Amino acid sequence: MPTGVHIRDVREQLFGAAERVLLRDGANTLTSRAVTAEAGCAKGVLHRHFADFDAFLAELVLDRIGRLGAWSDALRGSAGTGTVAGNLAGALTELFGPVAVAVVALAVFRDGLRARLREAGSAGVPLLTEAAGMVAGYLAAERERGRIAAGADVGALAPALVGAAHLLFAARGSAPPDAEEVRRAVAAVLAGALPERPPSGPAGPAGP
Repeated sequence: MPTGVHIRDVREQLFGAAERVLLRDGANTLTSRAVTAEAGCAKGVLHRHFADFDAFLAELVLDRIGRLGAWSDALRGSAGTGTVAGNLAGALTELFGPVAVAVVALAVFRDGLRARLREAGSAGVPLLTEAAGMVAGYLAAERERGRIAAGADVGALAPALVGAAHLLFAARGSAPPDAEEVRRAVAAVLAGALPERPPSGPAGPAGP
């Protein structure tokens, strides 16, 4: 048990250091030496716990993907409440924090990392692909409630929403778009996918 705790603590320490270097200096400066220096530990520590640097980075990205579960649960839990555009705008703003945007850039930047992630079962663009699947699940839940048009292709809408949001946040760097700009982008993608009028029924959750 103490060994397991120690390994987990080392992983979190190194992951945190890698994220700080990534945010501060960019993907092209991220090396094992930079990570261990940022973490304040010996150079060999990283390689005692990971086969090589790409294996370390793959675990970092997979850890970030794993955190999407809570994000997805919150988004699905909002189905039927508020507005569809508002729920998605809030969720996508939460998703595309600075670390997530930097991690996507890192995966695009490093061929070896993408290969490791494919071996681990992560297809497409890491984080973006998984997020699109979760958004599709939310849209399907809203479609069942009549707040998305019955014929709407949620499998096509979801990556369009995630891609549009990612472009907004990645293009802004340290100055992310404001909430209204994100909501407008979401509403534009959803145009045509919302029902012509809110479903009839007793007063309750707001319409789309």
